[in-house]
Amino acid sequence: MKERLQKYMARCGVASRRKCEEIIFQGRVTVNGIAVNNIIIIDDEKDVVKVDGKIIKPEYEKIYIMLNKPVGVITSAKDEKNRKTVLDIVKVKERIYPVGRLDYDTSGLLILTNDGEIAFKMTHPSKEIDKVYIAKVKGVPRNSDIERFEAGLKIDDYITSPSKLKIIKSMEKESLLEIIIHEGRNRQVRKMCEKIGHPVIKLKRIKIGELSLGDLKEGQWRKLTKREIEYIKSL
Repeated sequence: MKERLQKYMARCGVASRRKCEEIIFQGRVTVNGIAVNNIIIIDDEKDVVKVDGKIIKPEYEKIYIMLNKPVGVITSAKDEKNRKTVLDIVKVKERIYPVGRLDYDTSGLLILTNDGEIAFKMTHPSKEIDKVYIAKVKGVPRNSDIERFEAGLKIDDYITSPSKLKIIKSMEKESLLEIIIHEGRNRQVRKMCEKIGHPVIKLKRIKIGELSLGDLKEGQWRKLTKREIEYIKSL
């Protein structure tokens, strides 16, 4: 793509366009090894631009996406068994990857990005970001079950951190629960429910911190709003 030199420099993150013009006029820029001190047109696919002796290249656009992942889709870029992955649903030109995981048989909120710093922040245990799930389980938990669940359960080789469980709706043989945890171990919610004697029938994640699925339908995705991006950057 052909464009003005100062515009290309700004796209590479050197400085604002006006400041880039000043840098050009100061003789600090070379194109294909030749010093330039005026505004020229370059081809960003062929020309090599250096500022103060260092090659500059365009910064890739950082992208942040929310997906309502369906059941039966792998939270991965590729799958050895050729099963459908989240990248088969979210098709963008940028190279993105999922932040954290959602089990194959769990639906709901999943963030995808190409921003490594944000991905690290959102998944680091020290952040203790609440994750909210809606679970349909067998039976109706008793108060004693809820107290055990919330206090921490021994699962595999660890004890879960304090969590919250609220019965939204109780039926004859099933109940609908709201579960809040801030950990994200493998199949943790399912294992916790199993531990108190109420196996999960259906599980969906609806919130991560202040990020909420809202009315985003299963299988659909959207880019995060400016406010949502500001939130995850503030973590």
